Formats: sequence, C-alpha cells, structure tokens
Amino acid sequence: MTKDELKLRTKKFAVDIIFLSEKLDKKYYNTILFNQLIRSATSVGANYRSACRAKSDADFSYKIKIVEEEADESCYWLELLLEVNKNNLLDVELALKESKELTAIFSAIAIKLKIKAQEKINSKSNK
Repeated sequence: MTKDELKLRTKKFAVDIIFLSEKLDKKYYNTILFNQLIRSATSVGANYRSACRAKSDADFSYKIKIVEEEADESCYWLELLLEVNKNNLLDVELALKESKELTAIFSAIAIKLKIKAQEKINSKSNK
C-alpha cells in the first residue's frame, strides 16, 4: 500500500466514524464515547499525514508510533460502543475491523522502522 493510498484509507476511516456517530442512539454515554472516538479516529489520518512530512527517519518513526496509538485507541472506543449498544452493531463491528487493520499496518511499519534503526546502529558499531 502506497503512502497516498494509506492517506486516503485513514481519511475514509475518519469520515466513516463521523457518519457512524449519526446512526447510534443519541444517549449521553454514546455522545461521550463518540467524542473520544472521533478525536482518536481523525487523529489517525492527521498524524499519518504529519509522519509523511517527517524531517528524519527518527521523526517518522516517532510519529508512526503516535498513529499506531491513536488507531489502537479507536479500537478501544469502538469496543465500548459495541458493549453498550444494541442496534447498528454491524456498522460498529465494521469500523472496529478497520481500526484493528490500521493498527496492525502501523504496528508493522513501526516494527520495521525499529529494526532498520537497530541495523543502522549495528553497522556503525562494526566499522
């Protein structure tokens, strides 16, 4: 997946979450949960765009970890919504699936960056 494709995917995730908020009951607890969810879901794409403009490999790695954390946080809020709602659960389950996939993608990127950084350190040590 290219950077541009991932940018579009994270933006779609945010938009889908925003529209999902309109489908659930307007109960107080849903409002609280969605306020948190919308913050974390929109932060995934915003922080990924920021990471793509990183000034160094270390900066990119740091920012990708933030993206990973925000995607995982979105999973948490979606899991709570599943627990407390009885209708439109398919939409919440689909959003949770996407959130988990995004978390996995950014976790894999973070792991690869960590390995790359360690290899760079090791190659400098061996010289």
